[in-house]
Amino acid sequence: MGDILRMEPGSNLVEAAARLPAERDLVGDHPTIVKLRALVGRVAATDATVLITGESGSGKEIVAHAIHAQSVRARRNFVPVNCAAIPHELLESEMFGHERGAFTGAAAPRHGLFATADGGTIFLDEIGEVPLQLQAKLLRVLEDGIVRPVGADRSVKIDARVIAASNNDLVAAVKRNAFREDLFYRLQVVPIFIPPLRERRSDIPILIEHFLDRMRQRLPGRDWTVTREAMVNLWSYDWPGNVRELVNMVGASSSCVRTRLSTSQYCRPI
Repeated sequence: MGDILRMEPGSNLVEAAARLPAERDLVGDHPTIVKLRALVGRVAATDATVLITGESGSGKEIVAHAIHAQSVRARRNFVPVNCAAIPHELLESEMFGHERGAFTGAAAPRHGLFATADGGTIFLDEIGEVPLQLQAKLLRVLEDGIVRPVGADRSVKIDARVIAASNNDLVAAVKRNAFREDLFYRLQVVPIFIPPLRERRSDIPILIEHFLDRMRQRLPGRDWTVTREAMVNLWSYDWPGNVRELVNMVGASSSCVRTRLSTSQYCRPI
């Protein structure tokens, strides 16, 4: 396999990538992405709840942020929440807040993430990981716009648009009673599916060039190019980690090499 990138001596893609802002653009010319961008524009003009599905790394948070950025809520907070990363016993207080003394360690009252998103958008990623008991409380938020902090005796009115996402099959979760059916339908007012990268391979060169162009903006005077042979290899790979894997691969390719990067050493997807 040939070289994947030709780089100037001393350039370090990983170091530069770490300083890049989070990706916010829906990049690609494949028909599915063109249709997705149009759908995002239409959905952003409403205040409907959205459920985004797709494989891990396909860009669900990018789509959620694009909806927020094009909506009337764009000037207010966009609050991403990884439901799978928060321990179940803390998830309710993280989402809804708590009063002082509500539980051991609650030395002071705290606003929850829904309160932080008031007037803006809250993005509930990995919504399928929310425990059943909390799903019932989340359903009330969606229906009435009301949250009750842990330990509080009064509810609080919240105005936050909810966008949820999952890379799991929520329909199957409903059938095995692991996810509430009423919550599923309340979330899926507008369903959005993001296709995996392997189903839109023509976007691979566009995505790589987009990422490298962002690097050039951060490091003026430096340049990177992709060889023809490397592009063939990248095109033929299935990318189980989707766009996230593609970006990470490009970044990791320079972590150990300062000049000429070889696919046989570092860059070949495993």
